[in-house]
Amino acid sequence: MKRAAPWEEPLEVSSDDSLSSDSDDEAGKGKGDNAFGLPNSTKAAAPDGALIRKAEMYQEYMKHIPVPAHRGSVIPCTTWLGLGRSVKQLYKQPLHYLTNVLLKQWDQQRVGSDDEHRPLDAIIHPVKAEALIWITEEVHRLTTSSQHLASLWASAPMYHAYIDPVFPPIKLQ
Repeated sequence: MKRAAPWEEPLEVSSDDSLSSDSDDEAGKGKGDNAFGLPNSTKAAAPDGALIRKAEMYQEYMKHIPVPAHRGSVIPCTTWLGLGRSVKQLYKQPLHYLTNVLLKQWDQQRVGSDDEHRPLDAIIHPVKAEALIWITEEVHRLTTSSQHLASLWASAPMYHAYIDPVFPPIKLQ
């Protein structure tokens, strides 16, 4: 008997947007399984009150740090993380937790590419790369939910590594 190829089998689509939910038990899957029937080993821990308050304070602080309006120089860079470090030093500002995580991911995504060993500034003009960081930073500072941030921190025990220790004075209005 010939078995159908996976792409020929009918695809079951759920009406909700999530890939995993508490209703998985109702569908006959084990608790903690996702939509693909695989164990959900990265299930996020619920943040406690102190972590939520810490995330609220962090996000409120980051909202008040103005993103630099003008850039004075071209920063040579070999990696996204290196460019992030240079930007922090030049402007004496921290980058948001999510921006730091994203820069690390962008560097990891280069591994295995044809341009993996080329300096970043040979691939993307340094002015464009810096502008991308500041636009991303502005989005993270102004729109990130503190509840989302707290849930990410609760699931990442080493989240402190991506929080910059630089805290410039801000003017609250």
